[in-house]
Amino acid sequence: MSDVLDRPATVRTPPKQGDGEGSVQVKLDPSLKIDTAKVFSVYGKGGIGKSTTSSNLSVAFSKLGKRVLQIGCDPKHDSTFTLTKRLVPTVIDVLESVDFHSEELRTEDFVYEGYNGVMCVEAGGPPAGTGCGGYVVGQTVKLLKEHHLLEDTDVVIFDVLGDVVCGGFASPLQHAQRALIVAANDFDSIFAMNRIVAAIQAKSRNYEVRLGGVICNRSAATDQIDKFNAAVGLNTLAHFPDLDAIRRSRLKKCTVFEMEDTPELEPVRQEYLKLAQTLWDGTPPSAPAPLRDRDIFDLLGFD
Repeated sequence: MSDVLDRPATVRTPPKQGDGEGSVQVKLDPSLKIDTAKVFSVYGKGGIGKSTTSSNLSVAFSKLGKRVLQIGCDPKHDSTFTLTKRLVPTVIDVLESVDFHSEELRTEDFVYEGYNGVMCVEAGGPPAGTGCGGYVVGQTVKLLKEHHLLEDTDVVIFDVLGDVVCGGFASPLQHAQRALIVAANDFDSIFAMNRIVAAIQAKSRNYEVRLGGVICNRSAATDQIDKFNAAVGLNTLAHFPDLDAIRRSRLKKCTVFEMEDTPELEPVRQEYLKLAQTLWDGTPPSAPAPLRDRDIFDLLGFD
């Protein structure tokens, strides 16, 4: 037995596989490529504020004069809640209502105009345990293309469920040029971010998507994120503090741009506008190297 353990390990290089081969990942239909807009996919740990961040970023783009479409990719279908002031029907809901005969749908059946002209779509998700989120995203993009809704759009933002990204909910990465990660200045958020980095790097082998950077959210400081960024090769694009006013904005069904003017909110609005301009101008692609789980604990977990 010891002789076996003492032998040098034989390193086997697995055969190169295309995206989706040997897994349950959903491949991109080339005809569904979004090639008429700048596309961003927003990821992060569950509950970290992805929808709040996405909606405020959508409004910031619209304030810059851009035509914006936000696509929520979550069975909760609450991504666009602060933009439309309600929970709108999902693409899967409306397709089911016409027995999946998409030609019977009108644009107003699944696209809703939100604050400052931001167009809103909720992809929804499959019933629990019965399907793949990638199918839902694919059907949503297909429907948008059939109705020529992407031709008049400057910016598309996918607000995506999932911090340890499965193949299905990684499918928006097949459409995006840049992926953004929302993270707080704490261990759990950064651990999730590391997994997301690995997912984005996997998709970047076969698709155009590259990491745009980190959006630090709900955090007074950034020291832990800065330490992680330095270790893997990432950069922070924006920093939003843990303000009660931001939390209240969601309870009031509105974005920070609609809240009453206060000295603490104005810098937040300016940070969103600055972020939107930075993303529109183009961020250099990042190619970070994700850490092993143990290395994250060694880096951040044992102060």
